[in-house]
Amino acid sequence: MTKQTRGFTLIELIVVILILGILAAVAAPRFVNLTGQARIAALNGLRAAVSSASTLANALQAAQNFTSNVSVTIEGVTVTMSNGYPTSDTAGINEAVRFDATTFESVAGTPFVFRVRGAGDPPNCSFTYTAATATVPAVVSAPTTTGCN
Repeated sequence: MTKQTRGFTLIELIVVILILGILAAVAAPRFVNLTGQARIAALNGLRAAVSSASTLANALQAAQNFTSNVSVTIEGVTVTMSNGYPTSDTAGINEAVRFDATTFESVAGTPFVFRVRGAGDPPNCSFTYTAATATVPAVVSAPTTTGCN
Protein backbone atom coordinates (compact mmCIF):
# COMPACT_ATOMS: atom_id res chain seq x y z
CA MET A 1 0.00 0.00 0.00
CA THR A 2 1.45 3.37 -1.00
CA LYS A 3 0.59 6.47 0.86
CA GLN A 4 0.36 9.62 -1.26
CA THR A 5 0.92 12.95 0.41
CA ARG A 6 -0.22 16.18 -1.07
CA GLY A 7 0.80 19.61 0.24
CA PHE A 8 1.96 20.52 3.70
CA THR A 9 0.53 19.71 7.05
CA LEU A 10 -0.96 22.44 9.20
CA ILE A 11 1.94 22.24 11.65
CA GLU A 12 4.50 22.73 8.86
CA LEU A 13 2.66 25.79 7.61
CA ILE A 14 2.44 27.29 11.09
CA VAL A 15 6.18 26.73 11.69
CA VAL A 16 7.08 28.42 8.38
CA ILE A 17 4.80 31.39 9.12
CA LEU A 18 6.24 31.67 12.63
CA ILE A 19 9.83 31.68 11.31
CA LEU A 20 8.97 34.33 8.69
CA GLY A 21 7.31 36.47 11.36
CA ILE A 22 10.38 36.31 13.60
CA LEU A 23 12.68 37.20 10.70
CA ALA A 24 10.47 40.14 9.73
CA ALA A 25 10.35 41.41 13.31
CA VAL A 26 14.16 41.31 13.54
CA ALA A 27 14.94 42.66 10.05
CA ALA A 28 12.30 45.40 9.69
CA PRO A 29 13.76 47.85 12.24
CA ARG A 30 17.13 47.62 10.53
CA PHE A 31 15.65 48.64 7.17
CA VAL A 32 13.52 51.42 8.64
CA ASN A 33 16.57 53.11 10.15
CA LEU A 34 18.50 53.12 6.85
CA THR A 35 16.78 56.29 5.64
CA GLY A 36 18.17 58.37 8.50
CA GLN A 37 21.63 56.89 8.04
CA ALA A 38 21.48 57.64 4.30
CA ARG A 39 20.56 61.28 5.01
CA ILE A 40 23.44 61.60 7.47
CA ALA A 41 25.85 60.11 4.93
CA ALA A 42 24.58 62.47 2.22
CA LEU A 43 24.93 65.44 4.58
CA ASN A 44 28.51 64.44 5.41
CA GLY A 45 29.25 64.10 1.69
CA LEU A 46 27.93 67.59 0.99
CA ARG A 47 29.92 68.96 3.93
CA ALA A 48 33.10 67.49 2.45
CA ALA A 49 32.20 68.96 -0.96
CA VAL A 50 31.67 72.43 0.56
CA SER A 51 34.97 72.24 2.41
CA SER A 52 36.80 71.09 -0.74
CA ALA A 53 35.16 73.73 -2.94
CA SER A 54 36.15 76.44 -0.50
CA THR A 55 39.75 75.25 -0.35
CA LEU A 56 40.02 74.79 -4.11
CA ALA A 57 38.60 78.26 -4.81
CA ASN A 58 41.17 79.68 -2.40
CA ALA A 59 43.97 77.76 -4.12
CA LEU A 60 42.77 78.87 -7.57
CA GLN A 61 42.72 82.50 -6.47
CA ALA A 62 46.24 82.22 -5.05
CA ALA A 63 47.53 80.39 -8.15
CA GLN A 64 46.19 83.15 -10.41
CA ASN A 65 47.79 85.85 -8.24
CA PHE A 66 44.46 87.57 -7.62
CA THR A 67 43.88 89.81 -4.62
CA SER A 68 41.68 88.36 -1.88
CA ASN A 69 38.40 89.93 -3.06
CA VAL A 70 38.62 89.19 -6.81
CA SER A 71 36.11 86.64 -8.11
CA VAL A 72 37.38 83.43 -9.69
CA THR A 73 35.90 81.33 -12.48
CA ILE A 74 35.52 77.62 -11.78
CA GLU A 75 34.43 75.52 -14.76
CA GLY A 76 32.80 78.53 -16.40
CA VAL A 77 30.98 79.68 -13.25
CA THR A 78 31.96 82.91 -11.50
CA VAL A 79 32.44 82.51 -7.75
CA THR A 80 32.37 85.64 -5.59
CA MET A 81 35.30 85.75 -3.18
CA SER A 82 36.00 87.62 0.04
CA ASN A 83 39.21 87.41 2.07
CA GLY A 84 40.47 84.64 -0.20
CA TYR A 85 37.48 82.30 0.15
CA PRO A 86 33.99 82.07 -1.40
CA THR A 87 31.43 84.39 0.16
CA SER A 88 28.65 82.86 2.25
CA ASP A 89 25.86 83.47 -0.25
CA THR A 90 24.41 82.07 -3.46
CA ALA A 91 27.02 83.82 -5.63
CA GLY A 92 29.88 82.46 -3.52
CA ILE A 93 29.93 79.03 -1.91
CA ASN A 94 26.66 77.97 -3.53
CA GLU A 95 28.17 78.51 -6.99
CA ALA A 96 31.45 76.84 -6.02
CA VAL A 97 29.71 73.66 -4.84
CA ARG A 98 26.78 73.35 -7.30
CA PHE A 99 25.01 70.64 -5.30
CA ASP A 100 21.95 68.58 -6.24
CA ALA A 101 18.96 70.81 -5.44
CA THR A 102 16.57 67.85 -5.32
CA THR A 103 18.45 66.39 -2.35
CA PHE A 104 19.80 69.48 -0.60
CA GLU A 105 18.80 73.07 -0.04
CA SER A 106 20.67 76.15 1.07
CA VAL A 107 19.42 78.95 3.27
CA ALA A 108 21.00 82.36 2.80
CA GLY A 109 22.15 84.22 5.85
CA THR A 110 25.10 84.50 8.14
CA PRO A 111 26.19 81.78 8.42
CA PHE A 112 25.04 80.13 5.17
CA VAL A 113 23.11 76.93 5.95
CA PHE A 114 23.07 73.69 3.95
CA ARG A 115 20.45 71.07 4.83
CA VAL A 116 18.87 67.86 3.55
CA ARG A 117 15.47 68.15 1.88
CA GLY A 118 12.88 65.70 3.17
CA ALA A 119 14.55 65.19 6.53
CA GLY A 120 12.29 64.81 9.54
CA ASP A 121 13.51 68.14 10.95
CA PRO A 122 15.57 69.92 8.24
CA PRO A 123 17.06 72.63 10.52
CA ASN A 124 18.51 69.80 12.62
CA CYS A 125 19.88 67.94 9.61
CA SER A 126 22.29 70.61 8.45
CA PHE A 127 25.66 72.33 8.70
CA THR A 128 26.82 75.89 8.17
CA TYR A 129 29.43 77.71 6.12
CA THR A 130 30.83 80.93 7.55
CA ALA A 131 32.75 83.21 5.21
CA ALA A 132 36.36 84.08 5.90
CA THR A 133 37.30 87.21 7.77
CA ALA A 134 40.56 89.13 7.54
CA THR A 135 42.08 86.89 10.22
CA VAL A 136 40.10 83.62 10.08
CA PRO A 137 39.64 81.35 7.03
CA ALA A 138 36.20 80.10 6.03
CA VAL A 139 34.66 77.67 8.53
CA VAL A 140 32.48 74.66 7.77
CA SER A 141 30.71 73.59 10.97
CA ALA A 142 30.22 70.08 12.23
CA PRO A 143 26.91 68.65 11.00
CA THR A 144 23.80 68.57 13.18
CA THR A 145 22.17 65.18 12.55
CA THR A 146 19.47 64.87 15.21
CA GLY A 147 16.72 65.70 12.70
CA CYS A 148 17.84 63.45 9.84
CA ASN A 149 15.44 60.57 10.61
